[in-house]
Amino acid sequence: MSKLVISEKSSSARRIATILSNGKSKRQSIERVSSYHFERDGEDYSVIGLRGHIVGMDYPEELNSWAEINPKDLVRAKPEKKIIMKSIASALKTLAKDKDEVIVATDYDREGELIGVEALDIVKEVAPKAEFKRARFSALTKVDVERAFDELTEIDYALAESAETRQVIDLAWGATLTRFISLASSRLGREFLSVGRVQSPTLALIVDREKEIEHFEAKPFWDIRATFEKDIEFTGRHSHGRFWNKVDAETVLKAADGAKTGKVRLYEAKEAPEWPPVPFNTTIFLMEANRLGFSASRAMSIAETLYTSGWISYPRTDNTVYPPTLGLKFLLEKLLASAFSKEAKELLKQEKIVPTRGKSFATDHPPIHPVRGAKKSKITGDKWTIYELVCRRFLATVAPPALVKTSKAEIDVKKEVFVCEGREILDPGWRNYYPYYPAKESDLPELSEGESIKLLGVNMEEDKTKPPPRFSQGKLIQEMERLGLGTKSTRHEIIKKLYNRKYVEGKYLTPTVSARAVIDALGDHNVGIEKPEMTNLLEKDMLEIANGSKSGGQVVEESQDILEEVMETLQSNRKEIGEEIKRALRMQNYIGVCKSCGGDLNVIRSRAGQRFVGCSGFPDCRVTHPLPQAGKVIPTMETCEECGSPMIEITERGGKETICVDAQCPTTRERNLLGTCSKCGGDLTIRYSKRGKRFVGCSGYPKCNNSFPLPQKGYIQPTKETCEKCGSPIITVLMRNRRKWTLCVNPDCETKKFKQA
Repeated sequence: MSKLVISEKSSSARRIATILSNGKSKRQSIERVSSYHFERDGEDYSVIGLRGHIVGMDYPEELNSWAEINPKDLVRAKPEKKIIMKSIASALKTLAKDKDEVIVATDYDREGELIGVEALDIVKEVAPKAEFKRARFSALTKVDVERAFDELTEIDYALAESAETRQVIDLAWGATLTRFISLASSRLGREFLSVGRVQSPTLALIVDREKEIEHFEAKPFWDIRATFEKDIEFTGRHSHGRFWNKVDAETVLKAADGAKTGKVRLYEAKEAPEWPPVPFNTTIFLMEANRLGFSASRAMSIAETLYTSGWISYPRTDNTVYPPTLGLKFLLEKLLASAFSKEAKELLKQEKIVPTRGKSFATDHPPIHPVRGAKKSKITGDKWTIYELVCRRFLATVAPPALVKTSKAEIDVKKEVFVCEGREILDPGWRNYYPYYPAKESDLPELSEGESIKLLGVNMEEDKTKPPPRFSQGKLIQEMERLGLGTKSTRHEIIKKLYNRKYVEGKYLTPTVSARAVIDALGDHNVGIEKPEMTNLLEKDMLEIANGSKSGGQVVEESQDILEEVMETLQSNRKEIGEEIKRALRMQNYIGVCKSCGGDLNVIRSRAGQRFVGCSGFPDCRVTHPLPQAGKVIPTMETCEECGSPMIEITERGGKETICVDAQCPTTRERNLLGTCSKCGGDLTIRYSKRGKRFVGCSGYPKCNNSFPLPQKGYIQPTKETCEKCGSPIITVLMRNRRKWTLCVNPDCETKKFKQA
C-alpha cells in the first residue's frame, strides 16, 4: 500500500517522518513544498506539512465594496471557499495520486480537524478511491506518534463542521458589524473600527473595568495594630478589623493607652498540608506565563514550537486531570536526562506517585506536560523559560504536599482584643520544584493562655480602599473562560487583535478612546453584542454540532436571525451611533487651541499614514506641525510659556518628555540642539521631514544643506560632545530592552560602528 500523511505544519511533518522512518526518510521538494518519503513495514509513505488553513473563506468579490454594499446584505450572504495556498494544494494533488490511504495527522482539535478535512476535499479530486484515516496524538514523541499510526481512527467530520460553522458565523458578524460601525463613524481605510462576536464583549470587559476604576470612590479606613515581644517582635490587628469611623478607632487607641503588657486569652496552632497546584491547561498555563512577563500570544507561540519540536505535549487543552494511561513515572524517567534530573530522582523515590487533579476533565488531550528531557544547551532564550515553567509545573503536580504550621493568638490589652497570626513552612514539599509562588511566612512564638506578653506599642494606621485592578492578559483569559467567550485556541488571539486594532494598550490592559467610543455607542443603544450572553449561546451551539446533536446549517441560520435583529437596532440608531463615535474620536485626537485662528489642533494622519498636527480651520488656516512617527502622543492641556502653543508628552521606547508642539519654538529648538555645523557654523538640530522622518539638519538651510540621518526608533539624548574623528555631534539612543548606546551622527565617519555606552 502507498500512504499519504497530512500534517499541519512543515516542522511537524519533518518530525513525524523522522519518527516513523527511524531517521531514514528522504526529503523531496514539489513546487517548493517539502515532503518526506520512506518505507515502513513494507508500505510506502509520503508526508507533507501544510501551513495551517490552505483554504480561506470570504464573500464574493461583488460584496467587497464597503461604500456600495449595505452591511445588512452580508447577514445572509453565502461566503465562498478559495484555495489560498496554491503551491501546497498543487503539491497535495501530486502526492495524492494513486495513494491507497490518506492519513490526517493535524492537531487534534476543532481547527486541526477542519484543516485536515479541507486538505481531504482537495485530495478527493485525484484520489477518489483512497481510504481516509485519522492519527490522533497529544505529543510528537516516538511512543505517541507510533501508537497513533498503529491505532488509526475515523475522521471526525462533526468536529470539523463545528469549526467551519464558527468561521461562517464569525465572518458574518465581523464583516457586517465592522462595516456598519466604520461607515456610520466615517472611519474607513486604515482607520476602520472593527467589531466582532467575541472581540466586542471581551473589549467591553476591559472598558467596564476602566469605568469601575474611574468611578471608584476611595473610602478611608483605620487599622489599630499592637506590637508585642516574646523572644521576637510580632504584631496583631484589632479584632474589630477595619474602622470606618476615625472616632471609633481613636477611642480604641485611647483605651489601650498606657498599657505595658497584654494577656493571652487564646492560642492555637496546627499543622496541615498545603496541596500542590493543579496541572496546566491552556488557561492556567497562559496565566502563569503572563506572570513571567510573556504576552498570551507570545507564550502560546513558544509552546506550539516546543510541541512541534517534541519537547512538550499539545498546548491547547481544557484538561487539568492526568489520564491513567499517561505514565507519570515514565515521564519522570524522561526528565533524568534533563536539567531537572536531581528533582526527577527525588520524586521517583516516592512509594506512590499521586498527582493533583483540577476540576476540568476532557478526553481529547491531557494537561500540558514535558514529554522529553532537555538541557539549556538544547533549548535557549524564551523557549527555555517556557519549557522550564512546564517542567516545573509537572514536577510540582506529582510532588508531595508542603507542610505548613499555622497559629493564631488573641491577646487582651485593657479589654481591647488583638488577633495575631503566624505561618511557618515546616516542609516545602512541592515548593522545592515550583519556585514561582513566594512563600508567605509570618512569625508568631508559642504562647500559653493566661500568659502576660510585653507590649511595645499600639498604633493607628490610616489607609484607603483601592479600586479593582486592570486586567492582566492572564486574568482576562481566565475571565473569558468563565464567561464562555472564545475557546482555549482563540482567546490569546482575540487579545492580540485588541492590541493590533489599537483598542487597548499597556501591560495591564487599558482601553483607548476608540475602544470606549465603540463600546459606549453599542451599550447606549442596547445593541447587545457587547455582552457575553449572545456569544456564550453560540459557543454552546458549536459544542452541540461537535457532538452531533445540531447541524452547522441550523446553527448558522439561528445566528443569522440574531444578527438580523442586531442590524435592525443598529440601522434605526445609525446617525446617533455615528455621531457619538465621531465626537469621542475627535476628543482622542485633540491637542489644543490653534494660536493662529482659535481652531482645534488635532493629530491627523496623511493618506500615506504619516501623523502630524493640523488645524480644524483648514483650508482657511494652514497651520501644521510635524510629529515624531514613533511613540505615543498625549496632550497635556497646557500651553508653552515661550510661544503659547500646546504642550504634548511624547512617550517613546526608553523615555518620556514634554515638549512644545511648535517645531519653531525656541524651547523646541534648544531641546533638539545637537551641536555646531562644521560647514557653516550654524546649529545642527533634530528635525522632521514632511513624512515624519527625523534627521539632523542645519539652521542655515537652504544656504547650507548639511544633514545626517537618525535612528527612527528610540529616545535621542544630545550629549553636547563631538566626534574625535570627524567633529560631528555625538548622541545617545535609549531603547527598551537593550543597553543605551552612543554614536556619531555622521554615517561616513571612520568610527562607523556604534559604541556601547
